[in-house]
Amino acid sequence: MKKISLVSVLSVLMVLGCAGLALAADGDVEKGGHVGMLMAASLLAAGLAVGIAASGCGVGMGHTARGCLEGTARNPELAGKLTVTMFIGLALIESLTIYALVIALIALYANPMLPQLMGIFGLG
Repeated sequence: MKKISLVSVLSVLMVLGCAGLALAADGDVEKGGHVGMLMAASLLAAGLAVGIAASGCGVGMGHTARGCLEGTARNPELAGKLTVTMFIGLALIESLTIYALVIALIALYANPMLPQLMGIFGLG
């Protein structure tokens, strides 16, 4: 059984704490209190998405480079094929981080929930 890391526990507690802040927004709808909390939640979600994606992809890239170096050390004749395969794998891993960045930018600048929320509260 794996140990639960301190970073995982702190991340979950941070997300739960921010959710509580978002739900405890002041009731002053006319001044845009709820819309501001939605934008703050979008900003937090975008930062977490890109950070988690980048850290996961960084770990994957490290494992890929380690595997390529170990394979080259065991069989030096295959160094060229292993290097090409490694670079293709690294490009695919990096594309996952770019996807997370695109989704985060959509959440920040083209938030599909913001117009609906403004319509519900009569702010738009």
